[in-house]
Amino acid sequence: MILKSLKATLLCSIVLFASCKEEPKKEDTIAMNTDNVLLQEWTGPYQGVPAFDKMSVDNIKEAMETGMALSLKDIDAIVNDSEAPTFENTIVALEASGEKLNDVYTYYGILSSNMSSPEFRDIQTELAPKLSDYNSEISQNEKLFQRIKAVYDASQKNPLPADQQRVVDLTYKRFEMNGANLDAEKKKRYAEINKELSSLYTKFSNNVLHDEENYVTYLNKNQLGGLSESFISSAAKIATDKGEDGKYAITNTRSSMDPFLTYSTERDLRKLVWNNYYSRGDNGDDYDNNNIIAEILKLRKERVGLLGYDNYAEWRLQDRMAKTPENAMALMEAVWPAAIARVEEEVADMQAIADANGDNITIEPWDYRYYAEKVRQKKYDLDSDEVKQYLQLDKLTEALFYTAGRLFNYKFTPVEEGKVPVFHEDVKVWEVTDKDSGKHIGLWYLDPFSRQGKRSGAWATTYRSYTSFQGETNVLASNNSNFVKPAPGEAVLVSWDDATTFFHEFGHALHFFSSNVKYPTLNSGVRDYTEFQSQLLERWLSTDEVINQFLVHHKTGEPIPAALVEKIKKASTFNQGFGTTEYLASALIDMKLHLADPTNIDIDKFERETLAELNMPDELPMRHRTPHFGHVFSGEGYATAYYGYMWADVLTSDASEAFRDAPGGFYDADMAEKLVKFLFAPRNSMDPAEAYRLFRGRDAKIEALMRDRGFPVPETTK
Repeated sequence: MILKSLKATLLCSIVLFASCKEEPKKEDTIAMNTDNVLLQEWTGPYQGVPAFDKMSVDNIKEAMETGMALSLKDIDAIVNDSEAPTFENTIVALEASGEKLNDVYTYYGILSSNMSSPEFRDIQTELAPKLSDYNSEISQNEKLFQRIKAVYDASQKNPLPADQQRVVDLTYKRFEMNGANLDAEKKKRYAEINKELSSLYTKFSNNVLHDEENYVTYLNKNQLGGLSESFISSAAKIATDKGEDGKYAITNTRSSMDPFLTYSTERDLRKLVWNNYYSRGDNGDDYDNNNIIAEILKLRKERVGLLGYDNYAEWRLQDRMAKTPENAMALMEAVWPAAIARVEEEVADMQAIADANGDNITIEPWDYRYYAEKVRQKKYDLDSDEVKQYLQLDKLTEALFYTAGRLFNYKFTPVEEGKVPVFHEDVKVWEVTDKDSGKHIGLWYLDPFSRQGKRSGAWATTYRSYTSFQGETNVLASNNSNFVKPAPGEAVLVSWDDATTFFHEFGHALHFFSSNVKYPTLNSGVRDYTEFQSQLLERWLSTDEVINQFLVHHKTGEPIPAALVEKIKKASTFNQGFGTTEYLASALIDMKLHLADPTNIDIDKFERETLAELNMPDELPMRHRTPHFGHVFSGEGYATAYYGYMWADVLTSDASEAFRDAPGGFYDADMAEKLVKFLFAPRNSMDPAEAYRLFRGRDAKIEALMRDRGFPVPETTK
């Protein structure tokens, strides 16, 4: 998952939160508190870096408000330019606007995602409608849009150079999609809707974070059956940190829940932990999200209705690779039957083992991971915990660097502690350079561990993106995970799935570092394409070069046995029914919610009835149940776009076969050059479908995806 900087999201892409107000008169100068560290220029090495070590919640409100005022002053300069609109004085000026706000938003993003607190959440709630008003003065600014339209219209007669034309087209389209052509009355309502939505998104997100922080399961020493020593040590440390010395804490995050459900022999406790996790935002209390979701859906539909669209999905997908909801649904519906059929087979295998053990149970959702692991051991003689002993976070980090070196010619060098400020002692920083020339490319920040105030999951973000329109900038990018921090002196051991996610998020970082675009707008992503590059990088985890060098036992240092590697590869399609179905269920619900009539919608009932219509297996849940589906309801980045992971996976599977068949395999030099040139460096400077055709020589085919997952290929695609 990607989190982007404010400028990429709000200014260059032209924001979704828009409102309409009379243009206020602004002073020629705006007072700026130079004592506020968040408003100060980034100083130090590497073209300047954020002063994370000095940031304070107390400073964020003033800094954000000042940043917005300065940004709007930039917009005023554009709209009041007496010269006729040109690419330089309108589009380039817009690209260059809001620099101070962009810098401040870097701190805001850290305080929101990595270091949240009740004090910050209060400020966040206060700022949400103000950000909406700010956005309105850009995306609903009539004089600004008329200048953009003039440049756009002129370019249709006399096309600009390719990258400039792409910026103009994207800018005009996004203004248009966000109501720039509406009349005054509709613009006013559009603004009101977005102001309401901005507050609802913040409330939704904070409700989920509340439930993640407050539902902790504490165990005693008699309830640890099946759990590994490293997991027990970590759980003990977390409990001690929470003031429960002598107990063992299972936190309400995936990184804690998943291994507990996989290995714990305590079925009642598995049920408790499962219920805590999948009930986030759905506990019928002050932090329940069901009514918030219903209101979000109504407002989204009303807003796109002002623009003449029948539903939110139709509006949202017009500039995505899928183009229409029907195309996205067609892909999901082609895969769904094979996925649930595989679940039926997996459950039968698990039930057989439970029966043979005399467990006297029927498989329930809190049993799936536990018995799936037993099936894995029986079918493939593969023990996930045995594999985990060879998956050390430090070694996996080295594997990331090795992969980046082979494919991108990058070198990662640790930055001396204290040279670059960080916001928490867990954060480490590396300098990224070209291996041959030594050219500096950027800095990579890694924040690997879960903690109080950090949202769950894994994501990548940028603090500064590469552009060259005002001189070359370096890249400041980060990866953020939620691994359980080990007891002192112990290695951080992760599951194969977590290692895959680690590679995935690093793929986003490499996408940032390899950017070779001139203008900020061209760094914006197409949602059903931008996950492709990161999903593709996952494939290098299972290459022989990575396995043979970096998967070593955390105690003995011995390399992973060849026999165990063979078992891993043979089991590569194991449990694909679970993985595909839990994901697709969420993607289908996302789309169907936005295609439905939201009038008087009952979210819990809709989820339940829709899953029943889909014949969703009773033995597993959606990956993200609706009340905590932050991808979709804490903002709009993935709304009606969660299908995009599968759309991207079609590209991934197809591209992987190209590497597999190359003379040098996954490290083939010619393929690596094409990978960087066509799939990573262009970002959004060309149409994604055309970029893929340049790489592959044709469009991607769904058959590769079906083969990849071990599913039968549908007759219609043969």
